[in-house]
Amino acid sequence: MRVITGSARGRRLKELEGMETRPTTDRVKEGLFNVLQFDIEGRRVLDLFAGTGQLGIECLSRGAASAVFVDKRPDAVKLIRENLKLCDLTDRARVVAGDSMEFLKSVREKFDLVLLDPPYQAELLEAAIAHIARHDLLTPHGMMAAEHPADKTLPALSAPYRMGRTYRYGKIAVTIYHRDGEAEA
Repeated sequence: MRVITGSARGRRLKELEGMETRPTTDRVKEGLFNVLQFDIEGRRVLDLFAGTGQLGIECLSRGAASAVFVDKRPDAVKLIRENLKLCDLTDRARVVAGDSMEFLKSVREKFDLVLLDPPYQAELLEAAIAHIARHDLLTPHGMMAAEHPADKTLPALSAPYRMGRTYRYGKIAVTIYHRDGEAEA
């Protein structure tokens, strides 16, 4: 796992041991950041179910203003902190040790970009998407990027949220959700 571009370009990130965490593949990560590349700089990012932190770190490397990383596994939290230090990005990052859904219930800030890549079998993705929309945790013109199995269809959301395109990469897909601006809503 390497950072693709930006200030930490080429840095090799540490990975978690075992099979509990499924890192985003290079192909999916490259495709995702091709889609998001003009929507990162200066933005506030939430990397929910962060795992190794690679998606949020890629955003910080590309100029995101800040990123919050949330994971409940102590070894993942430790690794995220190590990867941030390795990439010299700790000054714009906050790492939260705890359950991602509990974090969503308690958060009082809004984000420009939310990255969702929970364990597939845990059925957390739909719950996270619904909670973010119901509690309006995206800023106007904000985006959510949800990684999921390609054979899974994600739910449509009501205004001001709308489902954008789904990009397929073999057995994996990424669906982009948008939050309209105030005048559009």
